Amino acid sequence: MSIGTPKAIHPSPGIAAFAGSPAEEGKLHRSINWTGAFWVASGVPALVLFSVGGIAGNTGKLAFLIWTLSMVMGFIQSFTYAEIAGLFPNKSGGASVYGAAAWVRYSKLIAPLSVWCNWIAWSPVLSLGSSIAASYILMALAPQPAANAPAVLDWLATHGASLQMSDADKTAAAVAALSPTIRTWTLFQMTIGPVSLSLNAAFFIGAALMLGVFAVQHRGVSGTASVQKYIGLLVITPMFIVGIVPLLTHGVNWANFSPLVPLAAPNAPAAGEWNIAGWTLVLGGMFIAAWSTYAFETSICYTSEFRNPEKDTFKAIFFSGLLCLSQFTLVPFTFQNVLGVEGMLDPAIADGSGVAAALARMVGGGRFVESALVMLMILALLLSIMTAMAGSSRTLYQGSVDGWLPRYLGRVNEHGAPTGAMWTDLCFNLVILAIACANATSFFFILAVSNCCYIIFTFLNLNSAWIHRIDSSHIPRPYRAPTFLLALGSIFAFVNLIFLGAGAKVWNPIALWAGLITAALIIPVFCYRHYIQDGGRFPAAMFEDLHVGTERAMAERRAGLLPYLALIAGVAVLLSANWFFAL
Repeated sequence: MSIGTPKAIHPSPGIAAFAGSPAEEGKLHRSINWTGAFWVASGVPALVLFSVGGIAGNTGKLAFLIWTLSMVMGFIQSFTYAEIAGLFPNKSGGASVYGAAAWVRYSKLIAPLSVWCNWIAWSPVLSLGSSIAASYILMALAPQPAANAPAVLDWLATHGASLQMSDADKTAAAVAALSPTIRTWTLFQMTIGPVSLSLNAAFFIGAALMLGVFAVQHRGVSGTASVQKYIGLLVITPMFIVGIVPLLTHGVNWANFSPLVPLAAPNAPAAGEWNIAGWTLVLGGMFIAAWSTYAFETSICYTSEFRNPEKDTFKAIFFSGLLCLSQFTLVPFTFQNVLGVEGMLDPAIADGSGVAAALARMVGGGRFVESALVMLMILALLLSIMTAMAGSSRTLYQGSVDGWLPRYLGRVNEHGAPTGAMWTDLCFNLVILAIACANATSFFFILAVSNCCYIIFTFLNLNSAWIHRIDSSHIPRPYRAPTFLLALGSIFAFVNLIFLGAGAKVWNPIALWAGLITAALIIPVFCYRHYIQDGGRFPAAMFEDLHVGTERAMAERRAGLLPYLALIAGVAVLLSANWFFAL
């Protein structure tokens, strides 16, 4: 069976006129084809910059393998998403919305959980990406001295003897003392539980970047796609060059890839063993990599904005997946090949601020090349921010239209942009930005909590496909995934829960529980919309999308107890993995 060609079917009522239908007032506009969605999703490869150092710090020489395996899993899972997206040509918001339509028959609370968790996973890309981009801009405007700079050595010679601390802390103190004031200035800072919050210079620069992205997206998805096409070409082409040129000029340094064993401890180059602690670090790498490698599913967030959703949906996710497959395997491999584990453990690589300098060294460039790569890194991060705002805002929009989230999120402007959802994204991320800009610990805590929600969404969505096959078997599918890929996706749903249960604790001891609490926040939000705003009834449009006429018809559950058994099994796998694996 071909996996690359959508199945030819007779169009459903109302679908035939998509290509030329006028935009309806108050709704998203059908103004792009699959290439538009591809360019909007082209910011996903830049997500490798968020955690390439963090994963290397926890998995050592296994890092390249972690990225490759994770990307292969994400690509296989995408065929499941392509099928369920084709069932709903009038919806936007991505795979979580299409999966929620399967679960709503079995639980009013599980369905909005899928949508909520997907938004919580995607939305922080705005703040996390802005914080890294802000650090690059700060570095260009107010660079801090290197640890071995003459000024630092002179300062240590003068003041070092009087400091009662380790040599590493003395060097850090010297760098801080000689850094421009703007790098340490903050208007306000505080600590709340496991994270810190700071309104520093990076925060204000990051906020300005997010406002700029908001202005571009205000023009609608067609305008966004046009802008991202050119930024994408500027970013993706150099990323390919950086990934390929060092391999051609220097070959492969196999010593940087063997022996294939875990680290003995995080952020230390000493090799460990394949014991429980080693496996826990590896699963922690698979956990955090999923946040980046699975993310190209955002390319199907725009189904109701496709001119021809029957053809465009599959092409969008398939070709976006091929782009990510190349980038997420090539770039980490080349990084590790050139830098080695010791180079990858550099704190500047872990927090993202030293990635551009490392790229310049990889291609043999000087200061000019490094400056150009800094600009490209900023553009790459802006690309990921634009991708995130476009996708996450449409998830909020469709969640509102379907009756999961408050009504105001369903507002759109004259360009068909979901402005109510975009403003919510922006305000939420200003708070997250203040946390992400505080320090690396707070940055990775946000990333880990976000990914806890993403794994929950992934589990629910991969299982939704077989529920749709049972409950909606009579509905035509523009693309029907091979059954073996659908089954493999269902198995991966439980494998991902192992990553979550075992791996979240690698990044923060309370990350898993913080993630579960964050996911549970959908309960009061949904209850407000469903029981207070809507009086306990779903919007009529939701029943039409489910291909049923009434709420009574929706109550037919052909899958019986199977969805509930899947949920129970999922909880058991999650808790067992969390109990068994430990550092």
